[in-house]
Amino acid sequence: MRFDSFKIQHDLVVWLTVAGDKIRQNMADQLHVKTKSGRNDLVTNRDKEIEQFYVEQIRTNYPEAKICGEEGFGDDITDLSGLIFFVDPIDGTMNFVKQKQNFATMVGVYQDGQPVIGAILDVMGQQLIVGGPENGVLFNGRPLIPLADRPIADGLIGVNSGMFAHNINHVQQLIETSSGARVTGSAGIEFIQLVTGQQIGYISNLSPWDYAAGQAIGAALGIETHTVSGEPPSLLKREVIIAGLPEIWRNFYQLQN
Repeated sequence: MRFDSFKIQHDLVVWLTVAGDKIRQNMADQLHVKTKSGRNDLVTNRDKEIEQFYVEQIRTNYPEAKICGEEGFGDDITDLSGLIFFVDPIDGTMNFVKQKQNFATMVGVYQDGQPVIGAILDVMGQQLIVGGPENGVLFNGRPLIPLADRPIADGLIGVNSGMFAHNINHVQQLIETSSGARVTGSAGIEFIQLVTGQQIGYISNLSPWDYAAGQAIGAALGIETHTVSGEPPSLLKREVIIAGLPEIWRNFYQLQN
């Protein structure tokens, strides 16, 4: 079944706006913080509440759709058939807990594995980016134009701190060819910086809900998203993702071979 991408886009704008308001209005409330895979992998009651909000909206408006959610309130996704919503209720939970800023909420929508719409909200900055290959991209309602490729030496690269510290996939050598590295701790914020031209690339080890929205948005702006092997991300597992203008991928690939 084919869905109206403009209706989905409108719905995402409404949902993310409501979710952002909910998070900001309750910033002073006490959080219940737990760890997941390790001490730096956090989840809070707010993450769960926001994911449940998205799931309720999706089930009501798109009952045929499947949901891949970070906090487990969606479905067990084993293939990419049909309409799938990838939900990250609070991306950058460590920042949310420790800094009270530099975190996002985001949803990516795919049809049979192909990007339809992505939406990312910088919650505290109130910057909303939404769009996809068919619809174009809006940044707080203003259209964005495709980005021109430029030399890697002219741009900043967002990077996972662990990958940089341990030089995984020769990340340090790649950064040396650029204008420098930036670490924000939120894939959503990194993708906002990428699609608005503040950075030329982003490299990290990501789960599907971390990059689905950014990949859908970037596809409309000339941003490529690859795995280390150069293949498209699977959207079914965690893997190292390189997103950016074509020049960053060419340089990254040369370092791997």
